[in-house]
Amino acid sequence: MGNLLRLLAPEDGCFSPPKNDLFLDFESAEPTIEEEAVYNIVKAVLVRSTVVLEELQSYKGASKEIRDAITNPMPDTSQKVKGALFPLVQKLRRFYDFSLEIDRIVPLILEELISGSKSPKSHLETQQALVKQFAEILEFVMKFDEIKMMLPAIQNDFSYYRRMLSRDSTSRLEMDGVLEDKDPDLPREVAGKMSLFYANPTPMLKTLSDATTKFVNETNLVENTSETLGTMAIVCQRMIDNPDLISRFQREETYLFVLRVIVGLVVLYDHVHPQGAFVKTSHIDIKGCVKVLKEQPPALSENLLNALRYTTRHFRDESTPKNIKSLLAVTN
Repeated sequence: MGNLLRLLAPEDGCFSPPKNDLFLDFESAEPTIEEEAVYNIVKAVLVRSTVVLEELQSYKGASKEIRDAITNPMPDTSQKVKGALFPLVQKLRRFYDFSLEIDRIVPLILEELISGSKSPKSHLETQQALVKQFAEILEFVMKFDEIKMMLPAIQNDFSYYRRMLSRDSTSRLEMDGVLEDKDPDLPREVAGKMSLFYANPTPMLKTLSDATTKFVNETNLVENTSETLGTMAIVCQRMIDNPDLISRFQREETYLFVLRVIVGLVVLYDHVHPQGAFVKTSHIDIKGCVKVLKEQPPALSENLLNALRYTTRHFRDESTPKNIKSLLAVTN
C-alpha cells in the first residue's frame, strides 16, 4: 500500500487541512444501536452488489447469434438465438430488479442521514456505518454504469428480444422443452420498463438520482440534502488531501473508493439540486474536487473526470464558470 500512496501523495507537501478534519471510516465502521435497523435492511441489499457487478462484467452478449438469425432466418438459427438470449434476458432482469432495490433503500438511508436537528457534519460523524453504506451505493452506481456504457450489446440484445417476441404469438416455444425453463417470460409492462432502463446510458445513476429527487420533493429537504452531499464531498476531498488521514487506510483500494465517492457525490448533487453542482452558490467545492482528481495518475483519474464531464446535468450550462469548464476541459 505504501508505494501507491507515496505515488499519489503531492510532492510539494503543501496540504494543510484543519487539524480537526473528520475521518470517515469506510473500512470498518460498525452501526450504533440507533443505526442498526436501517443498516441491516441496506446490508441485505448491498451484499448482492458484488455479484451484480461480476455478472455485468462477464456479460458477453448474443451479437453473433442475432446476426446469424437476421442474415439466415432458419429454424436452426432461430433456436440458437433464443438459446443465447433467454439466459441473458434473465440476467438483465436481475440487474433491473436490483435497481428497484436501490430505489427502495435510498430514501431509508437519506431519512437517517438528513432529517432531524443535527448538522450535516454531525450526521457524518455520528452515523458512520450508514455513511459508509451510502458511499458503497454511490460506488456501486458508478461502477455499474461505467461497465454498462462499455457494453452496447445489452441494449441490442434486449431490443432484439422484444422484436422477436412481438413476431411470435407466444414467448414459450415448443422445442422439445429445451428452452422452456429458460424463457424469461417477461410481462409486457416489465419489459417496457426494462427497455427504458437500459436505453439510458447511466441507468443506475438515473435510479439513484430519481430516488433522491423524490425524497427531497416529498420531504421538502432539498437544501438539507444538498448541504449534506456537499459536506460529505468536502470531507472526502480533505481526507485525500491529508497524508495523516490517508495513512489510516488499511486497504490500498480504499483510496480509489474515496475518489469514486467524491465524484459520485458531485454527480448526484448536480442531478438533484435545481442549480446543480457547478454554480458559485453550490455546497460542493467543485474546484477542489477537480483539483484533487487531476493530481492523481491518469489511470486512476481519467474515468472519474469523464464522469464529471459527461454524466453531470449542468456542466455545459452557461451558469458554469468558465474557469471550471477550462479546468475540466479535455486536453488531448
